[in-house]
Amino acid sequence: MNNEEHKGITLLKKGHKGLLHIVFSRIGLILLLLVLQVLLVGVAFYKFGEYLPWFYALVLVLGGVMVLYLLNNRMDPSVKVTWLIVFMLMPIVGVLLFWYTQSNLGHRALRDRVDNILTATRENLTQDPETAERLTEADPGAGALARYLMNTGGCPVYDGTDSAYFPLGEDMWEEMLRQLEQAQHFIFMEYFIVDEGEMWGQVLEILARKAKAGVEVRLMYDGFCELSLLPRDYPKRLEALGIRCKAFSPVTPFLSTHYNYRDHRKIMVIDGQVAFTGGVNLADEYINRKERFGHWKDTAVMVRGKAVQSFTLMFLQMWSVRERETEDFQPYLTVPVTVPERTAGFVIPYGDCPLDRDKVGEMVYIDILNRAQKYVHIMTPYLILDGELETALKFAAERGVEVTLILPGIPDKPMAYALAKGHYRSLLDSGVHIYEYTPGFVHAKVFAADGREAVVGTINMDYRSLYHHFECAAYLHGADCLPDIETDFQDTLAKCREVTYESVRREKWTTKALGVLLKAIAPLM
Repeated sequence: MNNEEHKGITLLKKGHKGLLHIVFSRIGLILLLLVLQVLLVGVAFYKFGEYLPWFYALVLVLGGVMVLYLLNNRMDPSVKVTWLIVFMLMPIVGVLLFWYTQSNLGHRALRDRVDNILTATRENLTQDPETAERLTEADPGAGALARYLMNTGGCPVYDGTDSAYFPLGEDMWEEMLRQLEQAQHFIFMEYFIVDEGEMWGQVLEILARKAKAGVEVRLMYDGFCELSLLPRDYPKRLEALGIRCKAFSPVTPFLSTHYNYRDHRKIMVIDGQVAFTGGVNLADEYINRKERFGHWKDTAVMVRGKAVQSFTLMFLQMWSVRERETEDFQPYLTVPVTVPERTAGFVIPYGDCPLDRDKVGEMVYIDILNRAQKYVHIMTPYLILDGELETALKFAAERGVEVTLILPGIPDKPMAYALAKGHYRSLLDSGVHIYEYTPGFVHAKVFAADGREAVVGTINMDYRSLYHHFECAAYLHGADCLPDIETDFQDTLAKCREVTYESVRREKWTTKALGVLLKAIAPLM
């Protein structure tokens, strides 16, 4: 098959994609409210000057009440600081905005449904005590992390699983097409982004053939795709091909308090035998068939064997969120699993839900940092840190661990880029090494330590991934693919420029100023 000549199935006419709805971004909404606050104060001065003492008294009372409320709230300290700044700039409108967002309008039903599904279905998978014990004997720290993931999310640790690491999206795509061709029973796909082009076209061609042959095919993509990539009737177009399809939590402008709780996960499960996850979405830039920000550096992992069950369960849980009744998951979780002839180490597929109080994605990263003895090597597209994660990075470096981060050299979001640079000097002061990928954009989410453990998944080092999105990843301990991850890191590092005090000093003053200003509202971005 010649990928350059074979484009696969296309359902949309060129340029005929979903229309961009009228949606306020977080920053746009804050700026709008700031202007509204200024107008309100101006009107108050002009029309009701005699009542200004009462207005100031009201502002003081509201400010005092909100400070006391925030001090006794369980939200992250960085978020508290941001809201205090919002109250300072917009004492009236800011309070209204806070209670509007805290009301969770438009997401209460989602939160309740997700909670019910997770509670009702987490018992579908149980922990094999012998496997957990062997991991603990091999590495007590990793064993403790496994217990945390099981206790908080019902995510068992598995042996009997083989893993393969892909250093580029095009590598993963090639293997994905091979595995899809072998599907006999079911194909489950859950992706943040689906966009028509060569990558999705060839995948869709196989899915249509398999569906026609009687294979059960389901696709779920995040509702955010309907803003600009896919029309709202796209699920119906796929259903005409025999593919069950739905958009997760379609965006409804002005009815939701914010546009969090996106499904940022990337999961493909084939027959309960093979699963893929990582940073790669189903769009041409992820396989460098379309250039957006220079060369697109992404990674993924494929697991074969017992651990696939957890990815199957994660997909079915999310698929059931908008269903009236939760289906029986057992037929998909009890299929006989073919254990590869050669397996090594342990695998824990896990998810992170933004609707509970467990910051699983961040806790796993912090735990790895705290247990590392030699090095922690990280690739991430974004670096928008809260106090806990920044402290963990610095503490690891200060106790002699080599902490090295690879970030994009060409950013996709200028504001996120400026915010990342706002952390550089503090991290450099503690001995953290920072590099930027000169050929283009790094979208990989890799966290590797000491040659013994690594995480490959969808979880960025920013507030959206760590607090606001549904995410997933594979934790690998002692797996055969760990040397491949380290080799890829070193190969990528050779294509990077090092961040130094001098390069930070020479940074554009506009970028520095933007980073300083945005840091005040980073949790709301």
